[in-house]
Amino acid sequence: MTTPPGFLKVISGPGQRQGMNVALSRTESLVIGRKNGGLILDDPLVSSTHAQLVPREDGWVLQDLGSTNGTMVDGRLIREAQLKPGAEISIGATRFVLFVGEAEDPAPAGGPRPAHQEVAWLLDDELVELRGSPDRTRSAADIIDQDLRLPPGLNAVVEVVAGQDLGRVFRFTRGNVTIGRKTGEVPLSDLEVSRRHSVIEVFGREMIFLRDLGSTNGTYHNGRKIDVSPLQSGDTIGVGRSVLKLQINR
Repeated sequence: MTTPPGFLKVISGPGQRQGMNVALSRTESLVIGRKNGGLILDDPLVSSTHAQLVPREDGWVLQDLGSTNGTMVDGRLIREAQLKPGAEISIGATRFVLFVGEAEDPAPAGGPRPAHQEVAWLLDDELVELRGSPDRTRSAADIIDQDLRLPPGLNAVVEVVAGQDLGRVFRFTRGNVTIGRKTGEVPLSDLEVSRRHSVIEVFGREMIFLRDLGSTNGTYHNGRKIDVSPLQSGDTIGVGRSVLKLQINR
């Protein structure tokens, strides 16, 4: 098993461009510091050599290198921590989110399919069933392009929490909400977002899915690259240089 591809996205911080992506090597550690390392942060709260990200077979480990002000992961001060996709890292006044792609080595022959494929297979069947069509040859894309109604009383929004459109809030008025570059129900200014990038599909209160629409730069759910994945309130969606958060008020 090899380390999957990944990158850090800058959410906020002095001297850093919000939304900037920092690619991570799958073979070499990334040292972060104010004076030394592969990633230099112009921040007096950051030590000269502050922390490092070390690639391992199952992902990345973040190690504090004896910094003065410490290193935090998801709000906790750490000495060393195994990072999960979507982890929020705070070094000085700079915040990052870890985004992780799909591992390159396929599942063994005859073995179980990856989780996102299992969800996609289930969703295709459920889509046809929900639409009441006996024609099982129709593609999921044919069906999701049709209008889906929001469940009665469901109040959902997505808020841009990082990126060019920071602070914008988009309220759901239908059950299929397209995220795109200046198009769709969630039109973003981000030039790294595809014209039709991804879609949020609401089939019920407990059946909400995020689906990539063949975007150029991929769609990330809680920091992990996906084809299709179930969503819950509070989850994050990464598209281009932007991060969105789903909020559902029941």
